Amino acid sequence: MSDSPSQTTETAGTPGRIDTSKPHSARFWNYFVGGKDNYEVDREIGDHIKEIFPGLVDVAVTSRHFLGRAVRHLAGEQGIRQFLDVGTGLPTADNTHQVAQRVAPDARIVYVDNDPVVLAHANALLTSTREGKTAYLDADLYDPEAVLAAAAGTLDFSQPVALMILNTLGHVADYEQARDLVRRLMAGLPSGSYLVISDSTATSEGMIAASEAYNASGAVPYYVRSIDEIGGFFEGLELVEPGIVQVPEWRPNPDDSANFAASVDAYCGVGRKQ
Repeated sequence: MSDSPSQTTETAGTPGRIDTSKPHSARFWNYFVGGKDNYEVDREIGDHIKEIFPGLVDVAVTSRHFLGRAVRHLAGEQGIRQFLDVGTGLPTADNTHQVAQRVAPDARIVYVDNDPVVLAHANALLTSTREGKTAYLDADLYDPEAVLAAAAGTLDFSQPVALMILNTLGHVADYEQARDLVRRLMAGLPSGSYLVISDSTATSEGMIAASEAYNASGAVPYYVRSIDEIGGFFEGLELVEPGIVQVPEWRPNPDDSANFAASVDAYCGVGRKQ
């Protein structure tokens, strides 16, 4: 990917707002997937949780691989050329724009986050092919209409869009509020658009214990949900096969199954708006 005029950002000067005294979900996840954008406090809670529940590392890595498979499917097999990635997190390898533009160089991607840690790395995210476009918005999941209005500067909402919300909805404590936020975002997208979600689930004592330890660390809490609750986000949409499954089971390829655990406490799905 090369720098080009097809990159835009709407951010403020934020590094001074970054608090390195408490763990942070984006940096914590970055540590688990092998990134370098984290601090000692993130590594300390990460190592503590590895002792409680080593399987969370598999959740992080397999979730990242699911992102790649989902984007490749949508860009390659369904012809989707627009992606709205809400709750971006810190850039690592194979971000949404890299995967999409590898398949379709003219793809347009809008990343959305309001986190100072992520905003400080926005320039690292903002690379694009010359045919496509990558934009970054400082916007809030809790204001879906503002997200859509800002994204309309880059995306054409008369054409299908893939809405990506990966490992983010657990930050919304109230489940019905989380569902409402998803519904409002999808309401602004045309027929033929897709919803892509993955999240950690309360499907083992280890994952529940890991969640409790993380929430007790002083970080912004993250709540794990049931499989049925993950499925509830797709109400009214047509689920793409194989439906709501553990992240390694969504259209796996041999490389994934050879290198990562087959069973993890994280579920995902892809749904199409009629």
